[in-house]
Amino acid sequence: EPGFPPTSWALEEPNGLLAAGGELSPDWLLTAYPQGIFPWFNEGEPILWWSPSPRCVLYTDQFHCSKSLKKRMRNLNYEIWIDRQFIKVMQACAAPRAAQKETWISSVFIENYTELARRGAAHSVELYIDNELMGGLYGLSIGHVFFGESMFSRHPDGSKICLYHLTEKLAAAGFRLIDCQIPNPHLESLGAIEITREQFNEELKACALSPPDTLWSEKRWA
Repeated sequence: EPGFPPTSWALEEPNGLLAAGGELSPDWLLTAYPQGIFPWFNEGEPILWWSPSPRCVLYTDQFHCSKSLKKRMRNLNYEIWIDRQFIKVMQACAAPRAAQKETWISSVFIENYTELARRGAAHSVELYIDNELMGGLYGLSIGHVFFGESMFSRHPDGSKICLYHLTEKLAAAGFRLIDCQIPNPHLESLGAIEITREQFNEELKACALSPPDTLWSEKRWA
């Protein structure tokens, strides 16, 4: 059975590095996430497990929907679907970007998170315009916490629209928290904040072991 050291052992430099080794398998992942631990490493490196402090989170009732985003959603003819093309969402998230030539989402990540999707633990939120995939995000849903992994856009505000619908649906289903892992200006502009590792682990105790909701059985959200 997968085993991890206590998250209190995580290093301060680099921030939150907890362990190296183990397996990037569905069983290891489903053990790690409810403990506030996630994998993050580049291809060719050992498997690295992290529990940073502070932790970036987005409370589902605190999403900041700007006037410009509201206007774009009003004027845009789009659809939001769930788990329609999970692998393509991961591949799009892995694609090179202008500010980031390399990606940590290697084939081994895609293989194992796709297996989690088959098991009903990983999900993708997908934006379609004229039946084309134009934005999306993916992550794990365990109990009443959504552990966000990555997002992409092929249309202005594409990932923001997906995150907006995700927070709305999660909040209605009793989900309190989206784990965003590492802060960045994009997430902070949408309402994400930083909390301590201790606060985050307390949130997991309150939410992660709650009975799962039937939220994901509804495949079209908008």
